[in-house]
Formats: sequence, C-alpha cells, structure tokens
Amino acid sequence: MVGSGGRPPVISGTGISQIKRRSGIPAVELTAEAAQAAIADAGLTPADIDAICTLGDTPAAEAAVRLGIPEPAELGKPFGPSGLLTPLVQACEAVTDGRARHVLVYRTVQMMGGTADAGPPKQRGAKGMSEMPAMGADVGHLLAAHAYSAANWLAMHCRRHMDLYGTTKEQLGWIALNARRNAGRNPLAVYRDPITMDDYLAARQISSPLGLLDCDVPVDGSIAVVVSTPEHSANAPNGAVTVEATGGAPGTGGWFNRPDYPKMAATDAAADMWSKTALTPADVDIAELYDGFSFLTLAWLEALGFCADGEGGSFVDGGGRIALDGELPLNTYGGQLSAGRMHGYWVLHEACQQLRGLAGPTAVPRRPEVAVISAGGGPIAGCALLTC
Repeated sequence: MVGSGGRPPVISGTGISQIKRRSGIPAVELTAEAAQAAIADAGLTPADIDAICTLGDTPAAEAAVRLGIPEPAELGKPFGPSGLLTPLVQACEAVTDGRARHVLVYRTVQMMGGTADAGPPKQRGAKGMSEMPAMGADVGHLLAAHAYSAANWLAMHCRRHMDLYGTTKEQLGWIALNARRNAGRNPLAVYRDPITMDDYLAARQISSPLGLLDCDVPVDGSIAVVVSTPEHSANAPNGAVTVEATGGAPGTGGWFNRPDYPKMAATDAAADMWSKTALTPADVDIAELYDGFSFLTLAWLEALGFCADGEGGSFVDGGGRIALDGELPLNTYGGQLSAGRMHGYWVLHEACQQLRGLAGPTAVPRRPEVAVISAGGGPIAGCALLTC
C-alpha cells in the first residue's frame, strides 16, 4: 500500500475511552472520548480531519457534530473483504489515493448493542456478524441445525482441528492464561485476577470444546486512530506507525464449505497481506491477534505462518513462546478474552502503542519494530502489518 512519495500511509494518533461493563455511557460520549484523544495524539485539531471511517456504533455524522469536524467525507461501507478491519483499509486507501490527508477511524461497542450498522435490523445477527455479505451462504444451514451462535460454529472448527492434529484443551488454555497474565498489567482490562489451568479447565462449558474462558468479554468502550499521509510523520508528537501492508479475503466457502476445512478466511487474508510486502513472519516482533474465541488465535498463528498447519497447539503449549519475554509476545494487553471485546481495534491500538514505545505497563522488554494484527473468524478476516 504505497502512498504519497512512494511511502505507505501512517497511523499518527491513537485514542481509547474508558472500558467498562454495562457502563450506561452513551455511545457518542465513548466515541468522543477516544476520538478526541486520537486527534490530539496526532497533533491535529478536528478541523484537520478530512474523512471518517467507522465500523459503528456511533454514526459518522453524529460523531462529526459531537467532535466539531466540519463536513467530513464518510468513506465506503463498514464491511468489505477485510471484514472488521475494512474501515482501517478504506482510510489507508483514501490517503494513498489523495482523497484525504487525515482520516479518523473508530470502533465503538456497547454490551446492550454492539452490532455494526450494515443493514436493516432484520438482517443483523449474532455478535454483529451475520449482516456481512460473506456470511449469508451457509448461516441458514447452521441455524437450521440449532447452531445459533458463533461459539457453536467455531467450536466445530476447533473440534475438527483437535481430531486432525491432536490439539488439546490444555493447549487452548495457554492462550487464555497468557491473555489473563497480560491483562493483569493493563489497568483498562476488565478482568485482571490471575487464573490457573485448573480454573480454565473447570470453567462452564459453552459449546464443546469451548468453555467460558475461551470466549471474549463484552464491554462498553471506543477506540480511535488517525490515518495520515506519510509526510505528517515528522509532525506527529508521539511518533507514527507505518501501515506496511493489509490483507483481506472475500470469505469464499462461508463457515463450513471450504475444501480445506477447518481452515478459514484467515488463510486467504494472510496470504494477501504477505504478497504485498518483502517482510516475512520471521521479521515480526509481536502479534496482536483476534481472540473472539481462543481457537481463533491459534488459527491465526497458523494462517500467518508462525507455525505449520496443525502445529498451533504445540506452538502455544506451556505459554513461554507467547509470553511478553518470549519468541513472539502475543496479545500483550490481555486480548478480548480478558481485556474486553473491541472487535479487532484494541489489537490495533496496542500494536501502535508498543511500536511507538508508549505501551507503559504492557510494554514488552525489547521495543518492537514490526507488529502484525488480525481480526475476524470463519469467512470474516482482515490483517495488517505495522512497522516503526
């Protein structure tokens, strides 16, 4: 993704609101809190923002009025081949094409709502997912089989992975334990108390083999970033992060009709991203990967090439390789499993903070130079490679 002067766009500012469960705070106020912080972090004012991209829940027009942004362009639709990360990709494209200098991107969620506004209410579904175009082909079959939730759908992927490769419940547990260990260092995380493997294995079953601690935590909150031209890097007070490459996938095969099942669109999105850069998995210092369910993180590790197909379980086993001081620090802020479900935008925020040396208590021992982020599961997948 090459921008002005042959250089890629940058993320020049980040912002995060308070993160709480059942806060009662209006979505527009959470949005304003995160967006104002991101704009200030970028060294800008609301008048400098040319466009807005958002996954929801606060409409762009409402956010613009609240923030005092005069007549911003609203770019595209919430969903495309990059799924949950589509607004980020659209913002980068707008900057690259010269349609905007600074684009505000945000995601706001609320526990009593939380779906993206991609169609009329009758089209919306579990966790805001079934409204995506890639979702329609086989969801009806799943619902007819009384599989009503993404937890059911991904439990099937997980079980198949276990049957094919010998992946164990305990190996999944290391993803959850690592998340909680890191969340203990994050003052914004909603769950910070330590858990043991015994706690994990004893947790209430949700959809076998997934238990309660394999599932992400609904929260209220907002995260915002500002995507800018590369020329603005020198004027970003806290430094800027380069968007080296992004990847997306059209979701062919739906939830269960892929010939390579239990692989998911993550495989295609990762291949798309790596095709746009000279960097390789060996160059990545930290990974902030989607963990709407623990198995998704394992699947992303394989899809991105950090280990071979079927080796995700052994890669995370024992938790050492994915610890803050390990070979590939993973979900350093606590992930969606412990910090809170922000639909792929907290991974973006955390990666930027780590790369800029602003992660504070969640910082890895050695400041990273390359980070990968991902979002989505099943036929929904987007990823990005960030550098400093």
